[in-house]
Amino acid sequence: MADFVDSTAFNYEQGQRARKLFAAVVLAALDDAIADDKKYGNGPEQIARWARSRDGREVLSCAGIDPNERVVKGLMEFVSKGVRTSVALSREESERRHALEQAEAA
Repeated sequence: MADFVDSTAFNYEQGQRARKLFAAVVLAALDDAIADDKKYGNGPEQIARWARSRDGREVLSCAGIDPNERVVKGLMEFVSKGVRTSVALSREESERRHALEQAEAA
């Protein structure tokens, strides 16, 4: 019984690591699309094409993201904002956006 629990925990942990790896691929694709947007002006179209492709759908699924049209629109909106993923995920950026939202609400 203990071996079964250990192997289940190990498999779950392996799955979580794989999901994180695929999530990193999605973040890299977003960064590439943002760079394309700044250089060529076609970033949202690039990420949409990738997300709708078979490879893109597979990567999104493996990252734990349902590859539907709503997700594609969200990716396109994120790219059009032009904020790199490393900046968007940072604590300082999160605090800045929160303060901005509170200022707008007041």
